[in-house]
Order: sequence, then structure tokens, then C-alpha cells
Amino acid sequence: MMRYVELCVDLRKGRFAKDGLIQYSRIVCQQQLNNVSSLEEVVKHFMQLSSKKAEEAAMDHQAQAPDVHDLEAPEDLMLSYVSGKDRSDSDTPWLKFLWETYRTVLEVLRNNSKLEALYAMVAHKAFQFCKQYKRSTEFRRLCEMVRNHLANLNRSYRDRPDLTAPESCQLYLDTRVEQLKVAAELSLSQEAFRSVEDIHGLMSMVQRTPKPSVLAVYYAKLTEIFWTSESHYLYHAYAWLELFNLHRSHNKNLTRKDLQLLASSALLAALSVTPYYDHESGLSHLELENEKERSSRMANLLNFSFDSKRENREQVSRASLLSELAASGVVSCASQEVQDLYNLMEHEFLPLDLASKVQPLLSKISTVGGKLSAAPSVPEIQLSQYQPALEKLTTLRVLQQASRVFQSMRIDTLSRMIPFFDFNVVEKIAVDAVKHNFVAMKVDHLSGAVRFSNTEIESDVFGASHLIGVLADSLNKAVHKPSEVGEDSISLAGVVEKEHQRLLARKSFIEKRKEDYERQILEKEKAEEAKRLSIQKKSADEERERLLKERRLREQQRIRQEIEDRAQREIGKTEQKVTKQGAMELVSRYLAYKMSRQGMEKKLEKLAKRMDHLERARRQEEAPLIEEAFRKRVEEEKLLHEQEQLRETELSEQRHAGDLLEKKRLSRLLDHKNAFQERVVQRREAEFLSLTKEREERINQLISSRKRERETARKLTYYLKMEERRIQRAREEEEQRIQRAREEEEQRIQRAREEEEQREEEERKRREEAPPASSNQPWRRRSGPLANSSSSGSWRH
Repeated sequence: MMRYVELCVDLRKGRFAKDGLIQYSRIVCQQQLNNVSSLEEVVKHFMQLSSKKAEEAAMDHQAQAPDVHDLEAPEDLMLSYVSGKDRSDSDTPWLKFLWETYRTVLEVLRNNSKLEALYAMVAHKAFQFCKQYKRSTEFRRLCEMVRNHLANLNRSYRDRPDLTAPESCQLYLDTRVEQLKVAAELSLSQEAFRSVEDIHGLMSMVQRTPKPSVLAVYYAKLTEIFWTSESHYLYHAYAWLELFNLHRSHNKNLTRKDLQLLASSALLAALSVTPYYDHESGLSHLELENEKERSSRMANLLNFSFDSKRENREQVSRASLLSELAASGVVSCASQEVQDLYNLMEHEFLPLDLASKVQPLLSKISTVGGKLSAAPSVPEIQLSQYQPALEKLTTLRVLQQASRVFQSMRIDTLSRMIPFFDFNVVEKIAVDAVKHNFVAMKVDHLSGAVRFSNTEIESDVFGASHLIGVLADSLNKAVHKPSEVGEDSISLAGVVEKEHQRLLARKSFIEKRKEDYERQILEKEKAEEAKRLSIQKKSADEERERLLKERRLREQQRIRQEIEDRAQREIGKTEQKVTKQGAMELVSRYLAYKMSRQGMEKKLEKLAKRMDHLERARRQEEAPLIEEAFRKRVEEEKLLHEQEQLRETELSEQRHAGDLLEKKRLSRLLDHKNAFQERVVQRREAEFLSLTKEREERINQLISSRKRERETARKLTYYLKMEERRIQRAREEEEQRIQRAREEEEQRIQRAREEEEQREEEERKRREEAPPASSNQPWRRRSGPLANSSSSGSWRH
């Protein structure tokens, strides 16, 4: 086989090498069970020869990483990428052959329990090949190949690995961790994230928590992956928190400086999360469901919780993260500058001076960093990477606090309050904040002002701080105002000083109570941790017993299978040529095999019966011992209960006696209390009487004024009614006068018409009575109605 693989390498015949290795692995794994080391030597020799050829070709052409996108492309296409006159001697074909070597070996060794260590070693070498030659495309295919091998593990292979075995699980886990490291070094964020999912899926499959060293690498790489994706800063901070807790619990060599650097990174990562990260505004129902699914998927990667009920898991958020940081002691472990920055950002209300106080702290924090001495798996920490996010957070806090104090502000004033960015950048940040309902404001460029609106989304702490600030200003003005009272009055400055001292004492008392509460929480966490460790140890013991039983059962099945295989092979050898004597020998051999098998089965039955008898005897022997132990336990608990009752009785009597003494001591103040109460009651009665008298006077004045108003309104109403009646009466009289004049005019016209008709009638009668005139009479002017027609017409007109 050594000579065979040498020929395959010299001739670059990867296909022949794959066929030979497949045949040889079948021989080794199926017939010569104890000769796996020979296959390992052949595989190592094969990979060594291929690596040597690829390195020699790279040295000859002075290029370790040729500019070829895909090593699985046709060779003519690959050579077209290589410059030079003689491209047939390029190192690209040898790189392709080395890549095919790794693929071939992994395909040959996959899913075999006897070859899993060799498989892991080859996978590590393949990852290093991709890292050395910067082969991103081949690395993705390698990850997909390893992922498919694990997915096909549940098929009915004869010698498939048992992932419940600790050794097998650790080998597969180490392979995924190496895959994650190489993906991070190649800057393949998507592949690194899939590697993280592979590790979590493997642990979920076997229901086992990894070792602390593996978890350290896991969370360290998670911090890099989530930081690269700018939309996952919250999960980046959670990964830092898990890494901090892991090193503080398991890394005994961790120095105080390293712990401080870890805590500072975790706290700054949490502060870098946008305050309105949890607000989903303007998203559709489908987008909200996808966002919840994505958040649940991210949260699963941050803790190895194998609970399938999603509703039992706590929803991650910025507020819960900061609460968890404070409860777990991360804030107290961070550096002083980081703690001051945390207090300014989350607990102080300084809209005018916030940025000026934050800027020197950011300058100091940006210079801190370095490599952890006791944690080589953690990448080099540089706190300067959080500076842009913290500057943005400071800008948001200034806008938020300014909206609580001011209604409007000049743009240049706001620009001076935020020295980190130009106003164009501040405006972009404000637009995003308004979009997420974090602050309500408008920028009026025409008037050069920023106008804020009242919003209800700010914390109540800011409103209370604002009111306290107003009260402090009022008190300060009152202190410096000249006193107008007499010499016997109490100095207001003295009262303020006493109140200040009282508040300081109360603050120290609250801090002491807070420290006691934190100490109680810490003790409770220690007790819970001890309980969890005991439960974990018990479950580990049960798991070990179960695995031991399963291993014994598999060993028995393996022995039976080997016996059957050996019998089948012997029968197959004798089937070719069977004589009478051979048939007799075959029958006798089969009967002997059957008897031996029956004898082995009887032995197993006898062994099982013996185990049952031993277990029954053990239980019979331990039954009285258990009863005796239970009886002793009952007596001890009864005695302890009586002692506790006596102790409680004594404590009650002592408390009662102390209460009596306290009552006796306070009874001396009863007379003073009654006198003080009487003075207060008298003063309050006098104040009440004066207030009542003033109230009655105001009521009487109000009644009289309202009475005068009603009288004036009544007189005005009467005057308006009378004036309206007078106007109505004058209007009616004028209408009557016009009507009479119209009627008189009509009567006069009627009389004139009648007189005219009468004259015309008389004239007509007179013409009829007059004699007719002769025709030969000379013409003369007519007289009568026609002669007077013009006059009558003019009269009529």
C-alpha cells in the first residue's frame, strides 16, 4: 500500500488512490480488526507525500497561494489564471491534488468508530490547509462535507461511532471548534456562525455540556461573530457576560487585571447596545414573527439549555442584560473609568454637561487593552472598538434628557453640547431615534432651532431628577434671599444643612442595606451552585452506570455477531465442493457450534440469574439497615425540633422583655408628645378658622357681585325689549301712512277718469244733435273733440 500510494501521487491519480484506500479500509475494518494502525500509517504517508509535492511546487514558483478561485474547476480553466510561459509546471495542479487527497481520505474514514480518531486528525489537517493557502471556497465545501457526514451518522452503518461515548463526542467537538477557529481567521462570518450552530447542535444531540476550555473558545468566537454583525450588539454583550462568568468560575489562574479587563469589556458591550433596541416599530406581523424566531435562535446559541419549550425561556433585552450585569458583580469588577461611564449613562441626569464629562472618560478607556495572560483562547481585547457606539449612546442620552428640560434649543447650542459629531450626523441619529419613538423632536433649519415635544417614553427617574433640580434651584434662591423675619426665627441655611446631613446618613444606611442584600444574594447563589453541582454529579454517576450497562450489552451483541460471522464464513468456504464426508464434517461442525452457542446462552442466563439473586440478597440485607437509619434520623430530627422550639421560646421572651423596656423608655416622652400635639392642633384650628373666615368673605363678595351682574343684565334686557317695541310701532305707523296715501292717490285718479269719460259722452251727444254741414262750404277749422284731442291727450298724460 505504501508503494501503491507513492505511484498514485507521482502520477497524480487521485481516483485510483481513493479506490485502493476504500478496499484496504474494508479489509482492515472487517477482517483484520486489530490492524487499524496500518491504515493510519498508509493515510499519513499518502497525505505527507501530497503535501510535500504541493510545497515543492509552491517553492519553485514562489507563490503559496495562486490566484485561482476554485480548485475543483477543470484544469485547463485553472491554468488560464496562472501567468507565465510554462503553465504546465504550475503549483495549481498539485494544490488541487492535495485538496482531492483530503477529500478522499475523509470520505474513506467517515462514520467508522474504529477510525474516528484518524478522521479527526485528517479533518484538522484539511482545515489547516485551507488556512495556510487562504482557500475560502474549499473551506466552505469542507465544512459542508463534515456537516453531511455527521447528518448521515444516524443511518444503519455497521461500525458507526457512538456519540454518547465521551471520547467520540470530544473528538467531534474538537473538530467543530477547530472549524470555528479557522472560519474566524479567514473572516468568513457566515461560515463561522454556521460552525457555532454545528457545535450547539452537536451538544443538543448528545445532551452534554462541553468542557470549560471548549466553552471559552466557543464564547470568544461568538463575541467576534456578533460584533462583526452590527445588528447583533446585544448578543455580543451576552456572549461577553457568559465568557466572564465562565472564566471567573473555572479559571483559577485568572489575575485581577484580567478579570477587570473582562468585566470592562462586558459592561462596555452592554452599554454599546442602542437603548431602543427592544422597540419594534413599523414591522408587520410576519416580520415580528421572524424577529422573534431569530432572537430565540440567537439566545439558544448563548446558553446550552436543552428545554424545547420556548415560552419558558427569558426574553433577552438591554434592560435585563444590565440588571444581570449588576446582579452578577460585573459592574463592581470593571475599572473605575468604566463604572463612572456606566453611572453617567444610566443613572445621572446632566443634559448640559453629559458629553463634556463623558469625553475624557472615553479618551482614557480607548487606551486600555491587551492580551489576557491566563486566557489564551480569548482574543486580544481593545476597548477602543466600543468608542463609536458609546459616542452615539451619549448623543442619544443628551437628546433624551434635553427633551425633558427644554421645549426648544438653538442648533449651534446643541452642536456645542455634542462635540463628537457634526450636526449632520447628529440629525441622522435623531431621525433614527424619532423613528423608534425614543425621543420626540423636530429640526427647523429655517429658524435654526430644534423643537422638542413632550413624550412619555422616558424613564420616571429623569422626571424625578428634573423636579429635584428645580427644587434645589428654588432652595438655593431662598437661602441667598435676605430674611425678613425676626431674630427668633430659625435660619433657613441651618435647616438646609441639617437636611443635607440627614440625607447623607440615609444614603449610607441604604448603601449598607444594599451591601447586605447583595451578600445574601451571593450566599444564596453559592448554595444553589453547590446544590446544582451535587445534582450534576449524581446525574453524571447515573449516566456512567447507564453507559457501562450499554457497553456490556454491546459487547455481548458483538461476540454473538462475531460467532455468527465466523460460522457463516466457514459454511461459505465449504459450499464450493461438498462430499459425503465433507457434509458429515460440516454437519458435525454446525452441531458443535450450535451446542457452544447454547452453552454460552445458558452461561448468560445463569449469570443473569446470579445477578438477580445477588441484587435480591443485597436489598434484603440493607432493608433493616435503612429502617434503622430512618428511625435514628426521626429521633435526631425530633430532638432538633424540640431544641429549636426552646430556642424560639427564649428568643420570644427576650424580644418581649426588650419591647417592654422600650415602651417604658418611650413612656417618658408621652407628656411632651401630648403637649406638642395640643400645640399643633391649636395652631391648625386657628389656621382652619382663619381660612374658613376668608372663604366666607370670598363667598359673600362673589354672591354680591353676581347679584349686581344679574340686576344689570335684567335692566339691559328690559331696555332692549322696550326699544324693540318702539321701533316696531314706528315701523307699523309708517306702513299705515304709506297705505293711506296710496289709497287716496288711487281714488283721485279714479275720479279724474270718471270725469273725462263723462265729458266725452257729452261731446258725442252734442255732435249727434248738431245738423250736418254742406259740402260746398269753404273749409274751416274743426272744433270739438278732435280739435281738443291734443289738449285732452296732454291732460291725460
